[in-house]
Amino acid sequence: MSVAIITDSAAAMPPELVARHGITVVPMWLTVRGEPELEGERSLEELVTEDRVTTSAPTPGEFEASIKDALRAHDAAVVLTIASSMSATHASALIAAQSVGGDVRVIDTATAGVAEALVVLAAVRAAVAGATLSEIEDRARMVIGRVRLVATLSSLDHLVRSGRVPGVAGWAGRHLGINPLFEFREGKVHRLRPALSQEAALDRILATVRRARPEGEARLHVAALHALAVDVAHDLLERVGELDPVTAFVGEFGPVMVVHTGPRLAGLAWWWESPSA
Repeated sequence: MSVAIITDSAAAMPPELVARHGITVVPMWLTVRGEPELEGERSLEELVTEDRVTTSAPTPGEFEASIKDALRAHDAAVVLTIASSMSATHASALIAAQSVGGDVRVIDTATAGVAEALVVLAAVRAAVAGATLSEIEDRARMVIGRVRLVATLSSLDHLVRSGRVPGVAGWAGRHLGINPLFEFREGKVHRLRPALSQEAALDRILATVRRARPEGEARLHVAALHALAVDVAHDLLERVGELDPVTAFVGEFGPVMVVHTGPRLAGLAWWWESPSA
């Protein structure tokens, strides 16, 4: 069985990985000063200077068109979306799959950014290996249960304004001048103990990856993420290289994510694969 893999642009998939693996990416939408535009139509550097930017999910029709196109060349399709708690994207994909019918599975990755991309890549590898549709779904859900994303920001202001971190407004205000840390898991942002400097924050992220390593042999799949902090992301990826990852790449948060997080975000997403996995 030939299975197509489809995701959304919130996954921050590097273009070279998209092209190499034949992944279909459905773009998110931005509204800038009242005018809609597809994510990727202009640079992130330009968009972060705009004050009036909102985001929206791809429409069911856009997912439907992508699914139908994929099914012309494949027997089935798996659609992996940003966390349903963060966006209506998952709901749009479900509506589209129901409309198309056939062998289409829609999976809520419960995460975003390069953590979502790691789930997508796991599904791709299973598909290439000849797994069935159910086996690909099982593989993706296993990785969803293991993948973690920890990052640091220069400020929590954007997250507070986005309303996606209930109750942190006072916490952010009490910690001005330090580096907030957060983890995104199970569809929610969880605040972590802040660091006194960016270097201390990065050290703590790397230590978290090491501590998460299971007993015995294990293979690391990791991705560095950033929002206009590519130098920091490459430094993190170089430093985590001491753990000999089998998957390692850098992904940039797209404008849809940066509207909510703000610029200068940097961190790691990862999951550890045991030999039995």
